Amino acid sequence: MIREPFVNEASPFQRLDPRLRILMATAFAFVMALSDRFSALVPGIVASIILIGFSGLQVRNVLKRLMLVNGFILFLWLVVPVTFPGAPLFDLGPLTATREGVLVSARIAIKCNAILLSFIALVAVSPVATLGAALARMGIPEKIVFLLLMSYRYIFVMETEYQRLARSAAVRGFRPSTSIHTYRTFAYLIGMLFVRASARAERVYMAMLCRGFSGRFHCMQEFSFSRKDGIWAGCMTIALFGLGILEWMG
Repeated sequence: MIREPFVNEASPFQRLDPRLRILMATAFAFVMALSDRFSALVPGIVASIILIGFSGLQVRNVLKRLMLVNGFILFLWLVVPVTFPGAPLFDLGPLTATREGVLVSARIAIKCNAILLSFIALVAVSPVATLGAALARMGIPEKIVFLLLMSYRYIFVMETEYQRLARSAAVRGFRPSTSIHTYRTFAYLIGMLFVRASARAERVYMAMLCRGFSGRFHCMQEFSFSRKDGIWAGCMTIALFGLGILEWMG
């Protein structure tokens, strides 16, 4: 079963051209990634939170996804401040945290969360099929779009296959532990998963050939640029230029 937890047909952003949303989310990500001053980073994270507010998504689902990303960022907070050279800020036992290290960690945390929130609000609210069609209309090579759609579709198929194999092992009395038998069993399981994935890919390819597949991705969806899209694009462009000016002026 394909899971798209952030798809929200009631979101106001759904009524905007998905090509424009992808373009603006990408531009916002570049601006945030290239910014270094907190005078631009703080308004950027605030802007991404505002986008989440307008997207109509449940805050709980967004926070769950943020927790996954911030788990890695927490590791950076534990390592970077005590390893980055600079002026001492405070001591943690035998370790000394530097001011520059704390600032670098803060910049990384703000950038990552702002970019993730913007993509959730603008891009993830649409089904992957719609995003694939939008990418095709934007001139992205058809093979890349086709690979994206097929990969996303069959990731969940392989997950279901893995769960079936794991249940079969559990029914036969397998209990994971730190033993050679456990490692060997997981190796066999992963190997069997690859074998079944290859066999399924062959069957899917033959089925697609039977249905007339010729190696090209044919998209039936049409998109149009409306006046509402123009207004929203103007507002986003002004906001991006504002962030750039804040970064430049310091």
